Amino acid sequence: MQVLLVRHATAVERGTAGLADDDRPLTPRGRKRFARAAAGLATLLKRPGRLFTSPLPRAAQTAELLSRAFRGPKAEPLPALAHGERRGIEDALRVAPPGFLVVLVGHEPHMSSLLAAAIGAEAAAVPFKKGGAALVELPAARFEDGRLLALLPPRLARRAARTRR
Repeated sequence: MQVLLVRHATAVERGTAGLADDDRPLTPRGRKRFARAAAGLATLLKRPGRLFTSPLPRAAQTAELLSRAFRGPKAEPLPALAHGERRGIEDALRVAPPGFLVVLVGHEPHMSSLLAAAIGAEAAAVPFKKGGAALVELPAARFEDGRLLALLPPRLARRAARTRR
C-alpha cells in the first residue's frame, strides 16, 4: 500500500486574536501556493483511492485543494488525524482498497511521527514543511516496516506543476 502523508499548508498564525487554534484556516497565500503544489503532486502521482483529512479547517482546506488537483476522491474527515492517533489512522487504512494510493492530510508533529514510525527513523529526522509531502510504501495497514519512496517539499511539488504545462 502506498500512503502520501501531507502536512497542511500555511495557515493563519497561532495566537491570532479572536481565533481558536483549532479554527485557524489557510491564509490566501498558503491556499494559492498549495494549489500549485497540489497540481504538481497530481502530475507526479497516481490518483488516490481515498483521501483522509484532519477535520480542522487548515487541513480540510488543504485536502480540498488536493481533491481538486487529483480530480477526486472527495476528502473524508478522519478525527484521528487531528491528534495523530495512530490506531484510528491505521483502522482507516485497513478499509482502503488494496493497490490504491491513500492520502492522509494532517499536522505537525504527527506527520513526522507517522513517517518516522513507518520507516524506523527518529521523528526529528523527518520534519515536514507546511504543505510538504512524503510518499511511503507500507507492507500492511500499519506504520512499520515501510519504505520511503519520496520526500516532496512544497517547492519541488510547485516546480513539478510548472513543468506540466
